[in-house]
Amino acid sequence: MTFEPLSNRLLVSMVENAEQVTKGGLFIPSSAQERPTIGIVRAVGPGKQRPDGTTVPSDIRVGDRILIGKYAGGSVTIDATPYTILTTDEVLGILRD
Repeated sequence: MTFEPLSNRLLVSMVENAEQVTKGGLFIPSSAQERPTIGIVRAVGPGKQRPDGTTVPSDIRVGDRILIGKYAGGSVTIDATPYTILTTDEVLGILRD
């Protein structure tokens, strides 16, 4: 199945946190960690529409690594794969090497 976001929405797969170890040697399982805030863009909508009907294309492209807010977006599952759908306004920035 293919998914095409509408307007200024993005389909993002989140980068999962690996299990972490504290300085004292305690393991923190992924279920007890905070929600990941880095994602990889899988699909981009056509852009935001102005009141006059013109479309402003997004600066974000498929494959970009982005930083998002802790509670941004909504979770969905497509073909048994978890994704997050959010708007371009919820993106804090693009991570570059």
